[in-house]
Amino acid sequence: MDEKEIYLHTEHLAVGYQKPLIEEIEIAVARGEILTLIGPNGAGKSTILKSITKQLSFHKGIIWIDKKSLTQMSGKDVAKKMAVVMTKQIHSELMTCQDVVGTGRYPYTGKLGILGREDQEKVWEALRLVQAEELAWQEFSKVSDGQRQRIMLAKAICQEPELIVLDEPTSFLDIRHKLELLYILKQMVREKKIAVIMSLHELDLAQRISDKVVCVKDGKIDRCQRVEEVFAGNYITELYGIEKGSFSEKFGTVELPQVEGAPQVFVIGGNGSGIPLYRRLQRQGIPFAAGILHENDVEYGVASSLAVEVVSEQAFEEISEKTFQKAVELMEKCSRVVCTLHSFGTMNGRNQELLKLAEGQGKAEEK
Repeated sequence: MDEKEIYLHTEHLAVGYQKPLIEEIEIAVARGEILTLIGPNGAGKSTILKSITKQLSFHKGIIWIDKKSLTQMSGKDVAKKMAVVMTKQIHSELMTCQDVVGTGRYPYTGKLGILGREDQEKVWEALRLVQAEELAWQEFSKVSDGQRQRIMLAKAICQEPELIVLDEPTSFLDIRHKLELLYILKQMVREKKIAVIMSLHELDLAQRISDKVVCVKDGKIDRCQRVEEVFAGNYITELYGIEKGSFSEKFGTVELPQVEGAPQVFVIGGNGSGIPLYRRLQRQGIPFAAGILHENDVEYGVASSLAVEVVSEQAFEEISEKTFQKAVELMEKCSRVVCTLHSFGTMNGRNQELLKLAEGQGKAEEK
C-alpha cells in the first residue's frame, strides 16, 4: 500500500497497564479500509484499542493519525479525527437517543455545548443513516441493546470522523442486528471513505467484513495481513489453539469433534445434502462414515470434520473402480445406510450403485 494512503499507523508501540502486555505493535489502516483485531480472550485486543483512543497511556512507541503524533494532539483535535464506540455504556440519566447522538457534535460547539441548526441537521442525518429516527425521543437507557449500538454508531457518525474505533460492536446483539450494524458500517466505509479499526469475536463476521486482520496472541502481533491470507490453511486453528472440534477457514464455521468408534451408519451424500444428517448423527453420538464425495463438494469439509472416515474422489473426476470398492467395503461394515441424494449425475452415478447394493442388503433407510 502506498504510504500516502495510510491514515493511522503505529511504530514500536507497547501497551499495557503497570507493565507492557503487548510490545512492538506495528499496524496500519487506510481510509476506506476496515482493520479487525482478532485473537483469544485476554490477548490484549481491547488494551490496544484503548491506547489508540487515548483511554489508556501506552508505554512506548508512536501512534500517528493523519501524519500527526497522537500525544501531540489535543482532545478536541483527536475528537474531530476519531470517534469511539466501546462496549462500556455511557451514563445517560434521562437523556433521549437524540441527546446521546447530539453529544457527538461537542467537538464543534462552544463551551456550553449548545447545538446550532447545522448541528441538529447532522444529528438527524446520522439517525437516518443508522435507521433510528423513530428512536430519537425515546430514553436511551430504556431501548434495546441493538438499538443502543445503532445510537452509539450514530453518535460516532455525528462527529464526522475520519477514523472510527469500535470494541466488540456486535456483543450482545442477535444475528439480525449484528448484520444490520456491520452493513451500515461497511456502507459508511464505502461512501465516506473513513478508516475503521475494531475488534470482533465472531470470526465469520470478521472474515466477511474486514480488509485486513490483526492477530493478537502471546503478547505480540502474530500477523497483520489481508483477510484472505489470515483465513487460509490451518492458521486460525493454531491462533486459538483449537483442540476439540475444528474451524473451516473456507466458510468461517466451527464444527464439534467427531464421535469416536467404528462407523455404524454409512451416509451417501453430496452437494450439501448430507450436512444436516452429519450434524444430527454427531449430536446423537453415533459414529458414521460418508461417501462418495468429490473433494470440491461443498460438504466435503464438514464430512472430514465429523465423519470417522470419508471416501472421496478427486475434484472433477468420475468415481473410479478403486474408490467405489473402498466405499463398498466400508459400507458393508455399517449396519445402516442412509442416502440424502435425490438425483444422480454423470460424476456421482456410482453412488446410485451403492444405494442399490444397500437396498439389496436390506440396510438402506429413508432419510
